[in-house]
Amino acid sequence: MGHLTGKDVYRELGRKIDGQPIRAPWNRALAEILKALYSPEEAEIIVKMPYGLASLDKISLATGRGEADLKRILAKLADKGLVLDVCIRDRYFYILSPMVIGIFEFTMMRTDEGLDARGMAGLFHEYMEESHLFLSANFGVGKRVSPLRTMPYEETVAGTEHIEILDYERARTVIEANDVFALGICSCRHKKSHSEEGACDVPMEKCSTMGASAQYMIRHGLAKEVSKERMLDNLDESRDLGLVINADNVRKGCEFLCHCCSCCCICLLGISKYGYPNTVVSSSFMAQPDGPACTGCGACSRACPISAIRMGPADRTGTAGRKTPIVDESACIGCGVCSLKCGKGSMVLVRREQRVIHPENVFERVILQCLERGTLQNQMFPEPENVTHRFMRSFIGGVLRLPPVKAALMSDVLRSRFLAAVTKGAGI
Repeated sequence: MGHLTGKDVYRELGRKIDGQPIRAPWNRALAEILKALYSPEEAEIIVKMPYGLASLDKISLATGRGEADLKRILAKLADKGLVLDVCIRDRYFYILSPMVIGIFEFTMMRTDEGLDARGMAGLFHEYMEESHLFLSANFGVGKRVSPLRTMPYEETVAGTEHIEILDYERARTVIEANDVFALGICSCRHKKSHSEEGACDVPMEKCSTMGASAQYMIRHGLAKEVSKERMLDNLDESRDLGLVINADNVRKGCEFLCHCCSCCCICLLGISKYGYPNTVVSSSFMAQPDGPACTGCGACSRACPISAIRMGPADRTGTAGRKTPIVDESACIGCGVCSLKCGKGSMVLVRREQRVIHPENVFERVILQCLERGTLQNQMFPEPENVTHRFMRSFIGGVLRLPPVKAALMSDVLRSRFLAAVTKGAGI
């Protein structure tokens, strides 16, 4: 590729980030975000890095930079959340951060003086909300695989003693399964606090990470280490506040929990305000009015974080003039917040007739996201400077973009076979 300078390096950086599991379409706001976060030297290194996890010596070979110099630059990028460093058997591997979950969250979680938080908040708002390019590219028609899934509050599930709630559906169980924890600033609330509307009433320090993700956050000053007891208390506080618990969209190895409010969370606003129903994958439950105890007060409707409940005429005898909650089952994310706010216990969660299928682990989620968004070829052939990889990315990318091919591989019939084949090929 040669040496890149000026505007060219940021345009190439934009293309590189756009080739991740989450797309990042180019526009003026993205250009300004990249110029604010990356120096030209850092941008050029990212452009030449492999797409997947890579060791220091492999990145040195790809970039032509000495390992000592490169290690210093990658450490600075990791401190800014723009590169993830992962320790595997006492050896560090590096991978560039995607736009989400990555560049946006880690930037707005930073507390160092080197960040123009207000300026970045405005740019991210323009890019991720005012412009529909980002939302439509990642959550528009045909896009079903989100990085986030909603977790139900267990106590809101009807007949809990008879209905099985799986371990990965229980926030407390996910916390109990880990031993390293960190709490950081919620990126969405931080962004919102710099808007004309100002901050909401929910505490800022709610973003929860666990395991290897928590170690990364602690190591780079993006979050503070806390005890397991504090993590469980944080969950209880979120229940009392009526926040939505959104987690890593995997069944195994869940390492983060988002505590989301309807006024700040970009994903919830993506559903309620911007009309993209798949910014969050619903739980396997949905809200349902239960029994004659409902007084038609409308508390559940007001509490619903995505406006999936409206009040309509009651159809029971003796309820003339009274209203009853009507749930939009296609929109409900199954969080249970409506039930928490129902003083009569007449709104509950019930299991959906068809269980929502979540990816087994992060590897599966990334593969499915890339397949949906047309970037799987970059994970399969990750070296930008390798001529063979460049050709194969172009060829495979063209094949996978064919609508019949993509539809077949994402179908319920072939999806599990495809994932099994990819997993075997990757040696996982």
